Amino acid sequence: MDLPPSSPAGRSLKREREQEFLVDFFSDIVEQVTILNSSLSSSQSDRLAAKRAVDVLFAVGQNEAILSSMVDCGAVPALLKHLEAPEPVREGDGVPKPYEHEVERGCLLVLESLAFKPEHQQLIVDAGALSYLMDLLKRYKTHGNSRALTRLIRRAADLIASLVEENDSIKTRVRMEGAIPPLVELLEFDNVKVQRAAAGALRNLAFKNDENTKQIVRCNALPTLVLMLGSKDAATRFEAVGLIRNLVNSSPDIKREVLLAGALRPIIGLLRSDWWESQREAALLIGIFAGTDSDCKAHIAQRGAIQPLIDMLKSPYAQLWKASAFALGRLAQDAHNQAGIAYNGGIELLLDLLCSNDDGPLQRNAAFALYGFADNEENVADIVKVGGVQKLQDGDFIDGPAKEYVGKTMKRLEEKMHGQVLKQLMYLMRFGEKVVQRHVALALAHLCAPDDGKFIFVDNNGLEFLLDLLESANIKQNREASMALHSLAVRTTSISPFDATPPSSASQVYLGEQYINNPTFSDIIFLVEGKQFYAHRICLLASSDAFRAMLDGFYWEKEAKEIQIPNVKWDVFEVMMRFIYTGNVDVNLDIAQDLLRVADQYLLDGLKRSCECALAQDISVENVSLMYELSESFNAMALRHACIFFLLAQFDKLSAEPWYRYLICRIVPDIRELFESLLTKPTSGIWDKSPS
Repeated sequence: MDLPPSSPAGRSLKREREQEFLVDFFSDIVEQVTILNSSLSSSQSDRLAAKRAVDVLFAVGQNEAILSSMVDCGAVPALLKHLEAPEPVREGDGVPKPYEHEVERGCLLVLESLAFKPEHQQLIVDAGALSYLMDLLKRYKTHGNSRALTRLIRRAADLIASLVEENDSIKTRVRMEGAIPPLVELLEFDNVKVQRAAAGALRNLAFKNDENTKQIVRCNALPTLVLMLGSKDAATRFEAVGLIRNLVNSSPDIKREVLLAGALRPIIGLLRSDWWESQREAALLIGIFAGTDSDCKAHIAQRGAIQPLIDMLKSPYAQLWKASAFALGRLAQDAHNQAGIAYNGGIELLLDLLCSNDDGPLQRNAAFALYGFADNEENVADIVKVGGVQKLQDGDFIDGPAKEYVGKTMKRLEEKMHGQVLKQLMYLMRFGEKVVQRHVALALAHLCAPDDGKFIFVDNNGLEFLLDLLESANIKQNREASMALHSLAVRTTSISPFDATPPSSASQVYLGEQYINNPTFSDIIFLVEGKQFYAHRICLLASSDAFRAMLDGFYWEKEAKEIQIPNVKWDVFEVMMRFIYTGNVDVNLDIAQDLLRVADQYLLDGLKRSCECALAQDISVENVSLMYELSESFNAMALRHACIFFLLAQFDKLSAEPWYRYLICRIVPDIRELFESLLTKPTSGIWDKSPS
């Protein structure tokens, strides 16, 4: 009966079987290690036994879980002993030599498997592997150049590459043991696989190790590496260009030596390689070279690097995008190169990469390239007409430097929004394709100078493009228009609807707080919620047209001593009267809406603005729709404008609300009126500054 694997009994049975499996493997490993330790002679039987033991260990070592067991069983010293095993007995001239170098090669393959784990690398080296490997690298000088020996030398170089990978101490030890010169010599070996293996070992040795890179260069490796860049073997080209990149990263001096060795042209050629890995390495090298000086940037462009770099941006491999953007970013800091990049569509591709929200380095490289473009007036229109400003505005930048470059790019674009650049953009907005017109209008809303607002958005209908987008059925266009209009409003007025305070009425004369609800000299009484409120006609007559009409017109209240005030709460009426007597009140939000209605009813403009200001501070996602209706009911223009600003600024929070789109489309005429007013009087705030 089979037990369910997820049951406790099933899991226990699975562990038992795994344990039995490991015990069987462990016994097999011990047996093979014993055979290796006892078959060190040159007899054919020993060589055959050793070969079979090595083959078994190699097969077992393909299971990563077994590697540590192999080390624990003493496989490393047993394998190393066979690297110095004598050659098999010759059977006669012209007869193939059985097992020649095959045991040693098998041992190297097993050791390479063990070196897969970093903790085993140091153990292998401490067991004396480097001296054996040094001997194998040089064996062709004394043992001829057979096919078997060639394969052995290649495996020795591969093992060195595995041992030094990400292990600085072993890298240094390999140099101290003298392995670098023979590896450099093998770059000229007459077998391409050996060349490739030697380059791979040197590549790992040179990675972030300055002393190793210096010795590789001193051994005159550069001329051979440059020739290897043109090898017919793609893998060899990859190892060569990777080694050169690690050398160049070490110091500016080596970078100059590489250029003097003639590496630039073949490296540019690798940008069109069939191997994307070689393309990546070449692009990264181009980026490093481009950071040298202006002349080098020009030489790179003249030798045809720009087009293949742009083609790499269209590749399906993200690693190529990153490398290409890095190179183009460096090249784009030169004005002459910018024209070539722009002409071949590079700007739009870089902007697309900027939106790669999950790749910080890619964003950084693209942002740096665009930062270079923004420094040249000739590129501004190219950035704007493909929607570049919107992508710069909307990007979710996870990388700090990328965010910094984007901010600097926007600043550069803003500084250039005048003169010929502005004329060119205005032409595009008037006569360009519809999508270009929209992109230009959106960009100018974010970047134009306040004094140019009327010319752009009123005189040349830029505002209508933004309003069309706001009413569009496309939510992305709605968002872009909302952001643009809000930015335009902020740029146009120096007073925020949320921070502004209503102006005082300096020309008004007030009786003072001591006369509020004071029977002294009182000549009229208001009845509010059944209570008497003492007032003075002279103060009321001076306060508003509504009270003047009531008390000095043809209404019955003119002669009345007591006047009933219906539908007004006492505390609301008291605040209104306090304003009439002092010209100043603190509006409590609890009564602000009722006070706004009363202020509108009695035409108390100053009090009305105070209420609007208080209510504007309280606008939220939950109440903005009601606030807007309130502003319409009492013609509260300042509150209405504050609601409009809030609706535009908080698009991301509000757009999911079912009523949002309907409200926006309904109030478009109000938005148009507000912006025409702001743009016609760019120095005014949204609060009317005329006295009450």
